[in-house]
Amino acid sequence: MNFNSIVSIFTPKDRKFFPLLKETSDILDKAATLLEELFSSDNYKDRVTELCKAIKREETEGDRVTALIYKALNDTFLTPLDREDISALADEMDDAIDAINRAAQKVLLFSPEALPPATTQLAQIIKQGAKEVQAATHRIDEVKHSGGQVKDHVKRIKQLEEEADGVYERGTSGLFKSEMRTLEMMKSKEIIQELEKSANRINSVGKVLKTILVKYA
Repeated sequence: MNFNSIVSIFTPKDRKFFPLLKETSDILDKAATLLEELFSSDNYKDRVTELCKAIKREETEGDRVTALIYKALNDTFLTPLDREDISALADEMDDAIDAINRAAQKVLLFSPEALPPATTQLAQIIKQGAKEVQAATHRIDEVKHSGGQVKDHVKRIKQLEEEADGVYERGTSGLFKSEMRTLEMMKSKEIIQELEKSANRINSVGKVLKTILVKYA
């Protein structure tokens, strides 16, 4: 047994990372909830500024917590998960929050006349995916005992990403078949693309969670 293994046995691992990762997943869920609210509004223009500001606040908060995670990694000798897994999970969740913010800001920037149905469907999928990420992340500190539940969340995240791909394909092809004016069609296409990217980012979080599951369950 080498020196590092002996130290690992007798030195307690710092568990402060779990609350920070859980907090990041909570922020992701809040941002996704606000996004769904934006795209589900009967008249989105009445609330777009308010909701985009709220999403931006969550994005800023996500950056703050991610910075705390990196500081903790620099200050901690032994971590409860591999350092690369902690940083990857933090980064991917932060990237997902950033993607949600970009999708919302595109709506504010472009101010389309109407939001096509595909945007509402994608926002709902993003919200569901964020909820699965949140549930899985809240269990990673006990993954040895709740690996089956985490696995179910990871599987659902992948299914939702596949659903998003289908909505994206149907939504974009539908735009070209519609009688929408060219400028409005371009706006809608750009927004749909940003939403699909958000769904992909959430799936990337799921991949990190799957890696953690394989290593520690």
